[in-house]
Amino acid sequence: MGSLKARLQEEVKAAMRAKDKARLGVLRMIMATLKQFEVDTRESLEDAQIIALLDKMMKQRREALEQYEAAGREDLAEKERFELDVIQSYMPTPLSEAEIEQLIKEAIAQSQAVTIKDMGKVMGILKPRIQGRADMAVVSAKVKSQLTTAPS
Repeated sequence: MGSLKARLQEEVKAAMRAKDKARLGVLRMIMATLKQFEVDTRESLEDAQIIALLDKMMKQRREALEQYEAAGREDLAEKERFELDVIQSYMPTPLSEAEIEQLIKEAIAQSQAVTIKDMGKVMGILKPRIQGRADMAVVSAKVKSQLTTAPS
């Protein structure tokens, strides 16, 4: 099975052989996060769960990056950027604006959402389709604007 986890394990070996310490450090951090999740939940990770965890790790890196840039700590910001790039390379292909808009339209139609009160239903349909392929905060804002502007 060509799983994402197996691919990550192979990448760790490749980074070790290449003596790429920076990349190896990020890969080991990813593997430690996955292992911790498996230990905590006592279950083996599926690709969708790995993508969700990687998405969460990317969000943490983006937040840290903003703080470091605001504080003028370019050295630390550069490290976060590097980690973000490595993690991003294991994510599915990002969705285009048009694809996101189409998925939102489909989810609103499928859930028969009309008002902002229906947002949870729409996001419930969208999340598994979009996770790791778009910034959920941006998607959430788009859904919100479409639901509030919908004629009542």
